[in-house]
Formats: sequence, C-alpha cells, structure tokens
Amino acid sequence: MWILHKIFSKVIKFSLFKAVWLALFLILLSSVTIRVLEPETFPRFIDALWWTMTTLLTVGYGDYFPKSDAGRIFTMLLIYTVGIGAMGIILGKIFESLTLYRKLKEEGKLTYNRRDHTILIGSSKEKLGNVLEEILHSGQNGDIVIVDHAEKAPIEHERVHFISGNPADEDVLLKANILKAKSVAIFADERDQLSEYADGKTLLIASRVEHLSKKYQQSLYTIVEVKKEKHIALFEHANVDEFILSNDSVSRLMAQAAIHHGSSKIFEQLLSNTQGENLYEIRKKPHWVTYKDAAMELFEMGAVLISDGSSLDIARRHTEKIAENAKMFIICDEETYQRIK
Repeated sequence: MWILHKIFSKVIKFSLFKAVWLALFLILLSSVTIRVLEPETFPRFIDALWWTMTTLLTVGYGDYFPKSDAGRIFTMLLIYTVGIGAMGIILGKIFESLTLYRKLKEEGKLTYNRRDHTILIGSSKEKLGNVLEEILHSGQNGDIVIVDHAEKAPIEHERVHFISGNPADEDVLLKANILKAKSVAIFADERDQLSEYADGKTLLIASRVEHLSKKYQQSLYTIVEVKKEKHIALFEHANVDEFILSNDSVSRLMAQAAIHHGSSKIFEQLLSNTQGENLYEIRKKPHWVTYKDAAMELFEMGAVLISDGSSLDIARRHTEKIAENAKMFIICDEETYQRIK
C-alpha cells in the first residue's frame, strides 16, 4: 500500500499531457504482456487491446479473460491495482482540464484564434442580445467576440467568445484576434452620463484599433457609436469607417415619426433582419451597364435598388455607368435575395 501511495501521489501531480501518455503506455504494456502470456486466449493484438480497455474502464464484458495462472496474476498485480487507480486519476485530470477550460473561457482569459468574426466593444447585455439575434437571423457564420472590462461573460452562447480586459490595450485586442476580424464595433459607454467622456473613451479605443491597423498593415473595418454629432470630426482622424449617432438618431427618428406618421415602421424593418423586408448588399452583374439596367431587372425580381454605397441619388443618375467595384444595396425579402446574389 505504501508503494501504491507513493506512485499515485506522483501521478496526481502529472500534467494532463503526461497523464495521457501514461495511460497510453499502460494500455499498450498491458495488451502486449497479456498476449505474450496467453497467445491462445488472445490470438490478435486487437483482442488483447479490447480486453485491456474493458478491464481498465471496469466494463468487463467477459468475452475475453485470462485463463492461465500467469495471466490472472498479471491482471491482479498490474490491472486491478495500478491500472484502474491510474486510469481513475487520468480521467479525473481530463475532467479537471475541461472544468478549467470552461472557467477560463467564462472569465475571458482564453485567446480567440478563429477569423472572420465580429468584435463588439463596450456594449451592454441588452445590446449584445440584439446584435446576436440579428447576426443569427442574417445567416452569417462568423462568431462574436466581446471585449469588456467585466470579470465574466455578459452573455453566453455557443457563437460568443469573451475577452476580459481594457479594450484600449493592444495585447487585449490582439488576444481577440482583431487582425483577422471582419469588423470591429465600438459602442459608447452607457455608464458615462456625459457624452464628452463617453465619446472620449470610444475615441481612445478607435485610435488604438487604427494604430494596430497601421502597425500590422491590416485593413480593419470599424464602426463606432457616437453620442454627439459634433464629435464625428474627431473620429475621422482615426479613420473610422462608419458612425452611428446614438442619442441624435433616436431624436431624429422621433421627429420623422411625428411629421410622417408610420415612418418609424419603415426604419424598424430596415434595422432588423427578424421581420419584414430587409436591407442587403449586392455586387454588379456583368450585363448591368447603367443603374437603370440594374434597377429595372431587380424590380422585376421583386427587389428595390436604393443606393450605391451611401449615395441615395442613383435614381437621378440612372444613365450613369455602374463601377465594377460598386457596393449596391437593395430592399427585398430573404427568398428574393437568394435568387439575386
């Protein structure tokens, strides 16, 4: 017993990697030894391996078992004492590692290594839920990586990965694999009541993202939430691609609804993939020469061409030629979009 105690006390200190190698060694050693001792009982190596695995895991189907005294003594000495005890420790190590992995993931301490994901910075739990719902309904395959100061993931989902830390820290952003991200969305900090403080934090993070973009010569698409329209000029120096006005946008939508009754329903459909007609991006077809060509064909298919990028005046420029790299936006349902793309 003293010897077993010494052996097991050392095995417990093994890493998972060493424990797995120990398990493989015991399985192979036992299989080879029992086949040497009883070649008639275990004519093939796979038979000996099958017996070893069922014995170590205490299944014991009884289809193979040692018949000689040497085989039975070997089973009692190595398998029933050292083998089963060691396997129990190894299985414990495996479950311990899985538990540690889950804990580290929930605490945001694991590096994200995939690509084509969307990084969300500084968003509230409610906003995260809305973003996740929209991405799931849009059919996008990329994951969502949340970067926040929180000590635990604000939302749990199989497609959500959490990184805990300061979003303005280069190491934290690299841990989120920002250089391989499809887009980076920076939300205004709702904990700051003053728009100047909130936009200041957002600008600091956006500047760090731009610094990484130049440092590693990677093009990073960045969207930021800005609380005051007059602060947009400051963000333009950070090469931010898109701006979303939080407070001002709500006020203007309220004004439009007051002037044009029912107009908010239109914006609601355009802002959400979960209901009604949706906004989709398409590329120029080879046979489309002018915007009129594209608009007429799309209309026949059940879609409305509304813009080329951010230009909404294409109806007045219907005779102009469409650039080969044009990013046009249409309004239609999912079924129509699948036929067009």
